[in-house]
Amino acid sequence: MPSAHLPTVREYLPLFFLLVLLAAVLRDDAVVLLFYLLAGVFIAGRWWSRKALASVVFERRFTRRAFPGEAVPVRLAVRNTGWLPLIWLGLRESVPAGLTVAAPPLDVVSLGPRGQAGLDYTLQTYKRGYYQIGPLFLSSGDVLGLDADHQRQGPADTLTVYPRLVPLTQLGLPSRSPLGTLRHAPPIFEDPARVVGKRDYASGDSLRRLDWKATAAAGRLQVKQFEPSIALEVMLLLDLRAESYALRARYDASELAIVAAASLADWLTGQKQPVGLLANGADPASGDGPPTLPPRKGRGHLMRVLEVLARVQLAEAAPPVADLVRRQSAVLPWGATLVTITGGLDEALTDASLHARRAGLNVVLMLVGPVTSADEARRRLKPFGVTVHALWNEQDLAPWRG
Repeated sequence: MPSAHLPTVREYLPLFFLLVLLAAVLRDDAVVLLFYLLAGVFIAGRWWSRKALASVVFERRFTRRAFPGEAVPVRLAVRNTGWLPLIWLGLRESVPAGLTVAAPPLDVVSLGPRGQAGLDYTLQTYKRGYYQIGPLFLSSGDVLGLDADHQRQGPADTLTVYPRLVPLTQLGLPSRSPLGTLRHAPPIFEDPARVVGKRDYASGDSLRRLDWKATAAAGRLQVKQFEPSIALEVMLLLDLRAESYALRARYDASELAIVAAASLADWLTGQKQPVGLLANGADPASGDGPPTLPPRKGRGHLMRVLEVLARVQLAEAAPPVADLVRRQSAVLPWGATLVTITGGLDEALTDASLHARRAGLNVVLMLVGPVTSADEARRRLKPFGVTVHALWNEQDLAPWRG
């Protein structure tokens, strides 16, 4: 990359004035010709480099989503759309602090008319985040170096690095069912609008459940199976209010809370259970709070959950998580599970959790980080049917991060 100082127009003015003075005093045609030649080259070169640089377009090709530890190859394809060649074109890409590259992504290339060139580098991911890749800085100049560099700045792209997914046993949770019983039989109510399958007719089945098309195809009586109207939904409430976490462990504990939420969402999706997410942190993509994702099933919905968890950050001025618990208590169906992941437990959150339990919800509290009141909270809330999990302490975080 050219980095030496190149003269500006102002620095060439003394030379031009000297040539004009010599031409006037000596009345020499050669001096006059030299003056016009230099002025012409300077003006033409300045116009050329600006015009040619404006004709350069580029495309950044890379996978826009990754998990921690994955390498992301990036290809910068640069193309000259004009007919003026660029003798030299400097490329310098900006890389965010949370990602690393083996060598600085910069190069100097030449582009002929309609020519193409490229710059390849690989990003190494280490932790979750929402990263800005770029901008790309383009620089060029005239052939003789009579003018300063002309620079352009290309647009940036974003790379989303998902949170780390770890087995539930690694989070200090029982691996079979951290949220209680997931299935119930028989269902209390069934929704006739939601047909989930067919089965053979059994004595006692209502004739209204008969599926005559399936019966004709199977050659025996078939009845419809309906989805329970009380779905076993799980809503994850992620507390990212900064003051909810102890100052000395704020970053580690909040990151562990995000990993816990991501791992629970992944596990529940594998169990074919609807899972939703609500966080009170900051979202750099929207400039406001993260979106509320209502409980849904499927891998596509899981990836949306992980995308939000990749972006969210701690927020100083966030609403208390107790307010979120009370709000969800009013909208979640009876029998749903409400999981609150936080770094602290106060009276407001305790009262809100008991209120949610009285509203017919299964309530789970996950206290992340060095929470001294975890055992007391477990003894106090267990008689009311509220489950309390303590997720590791400062010493337990070290082997997980390694």
